[in-house]
Amino acid sequence: MSRISKEKREKIMADILATIYQHTPKPLFTVNIARFLARDEEFVKGLLLELKNKKLVVEVKKNPKGVEYLRRSRWRLSDSAYQSYKQHQPTQI
Repeated sequence: MSRISKEKREKIMADILATIYQHTPKPLFTVNIARFLARDEEFVKGLLLELKNKKLVVEVKKNPKGVEYLRRSRWRLSDSAYQSYKQHQPTQI
């Protein structure tokens, strides 16, 4: 199994953040993010956990009715990451 360079991992993490931003305010399941990026779900989950440790994404463990998920998670940008992305987006006319 080949290792992915640190630069490529960072690029993929940036793509994950951009994907989540595009679908804000709806939190996305790990499987949806993996499909959007055409990447393995376990690999994406590992990167999401790294982003969570960096406080760039927030893991949502409950469904909209407040029932806790047993085996899956949804993800959204942290408030600080969202504000940063929002500031760097071109203004729409």
